[in-house]
Amino acid sequence: MGKYSHNAPAGFTCLKWPLESIVSVLSLKITETVVTCDTKTKDNVFVRVIVSVLYKVVTEKVASAYYRLTDPRSQIQSYVFDVIRSSVPRLDLDDAFASKADVADAVRTQLSTLMADFGYEIKDVLITDLEPDPMVKRAMNQINAEQRKREAASFNADAAKILQVKSAEADAESKYLSGLGVARQRKAVVDGLKESVTEFTNNVGGSTSSDVMDLLLVTQYFDTLRDVGKGTSANVNTMFLPHGPHAVSELRKSLHTSFMTNLTNIDKFAS
Repeated sequence: MGKYSHNAPAGFTCLKWPLESIVSVLSLKITETVVTCDTKTKDNVFVRVIVSVLYKVVTEKVASAYYRLTDPRSQIQSYVFDVIRSSVPRLDLDDAFASKADVADAVRTQLSTLMADFGYEIKDVLITDLEPDPMVKRAMNQINAEQRKREAASFNADAAKILQVKSAEADAESKYLSGLGVARQRKAVVDGLKESVTEFTNNVGGSTSSDVMDLLLVTQYFDTLRDVGKGTSANVNTMFLPHGPHAVSELRKSLHTSFMTNLTNIDKFAS
């Protein structure tokens, strides 16, 4: 007659009609409701928070779930709004992203306490998305991109510095080794000339060291002309030399004077 009597279990049920009737059918399945809440963070960035609430009717409190709440979805939405708009404004945008689980726990704790009196059990609360304004998202992406570009430029500069330092070290080492090679070459040439002069003077009677040097100089002169003519060496350049007979004589005398002076100085230094 309009008064609550009892809960009919699942399956076959007999009714004392017209004294009894079914006023509503409540599902005991877990139900999901999605709540979208717009709020702002501590640093004045407006965000949209999407919350998914999973709840079900408690079997022992079916009467309370039906008679005490007209619209459970609206009631859950109101509680979610209250918790979100009191929690997120205390956080900066970065902290809000990092603290989604804490905000979800706060919503679940308050909902579980309040909805239990109305015959509903809150199974879980999930913050599925926290979306700032599109302009803020673009600005955040730009800041991140510029920061990464700056780090990349710093790494490139360090790499270029290392390459320059290594190149300079390699060049210095190359010049040092080249200097050692030139010094050894010159020493070998001087030793060879000295040995040649000594042997030629001892084996050929009536010859002097001056004659031997003249012969060596002329020989080297013709060897040079031959190498220039062949042009097989990568280091050979075009040379313009005097080619008359008197030019060879003058070149010999000039080279003789220069070499003899250097040889005298070398002998003095060696002794």
